[in-house]
Amino acid sequence: MTDTSPEIERMMRDKIMARSGEERFVMGAQMCESAREMVKASLPPGLSEVEQRRQLFKRIYGKEIDIGMGVALLIYKE
Repeated sequence: MTDTSPEIERMMRDKIMARSGEERFVMGAQMCESAREMVKASLPPGLSEVEQRRQLFKRIYGKEIDIGMGVALLIYKE
C-alpha cells in the first residue's frame, strides 16, 4: 500500500538520483545504522553485549541467514 502520489514518488526519486553514487551510498548506510539503533533501543535493558548482538541479529535477519553465519557474526568484534 502506498499513500504517495506517483508525481511525488517521481519527484523524490529524481532528487535522490541527482545525488552522486557516494552520497546515495552514505544515505543508505546512515539509514541502516538508524534502523539498527531503533532495534537496539527496543531490546530489554541490561542485556550483555553478546546477548544484545544475538537479539539484534535475530530481529534483523530472522531465519534468512544460516545459524553458523550468525555465530560468526556474534564473535566478530568491530
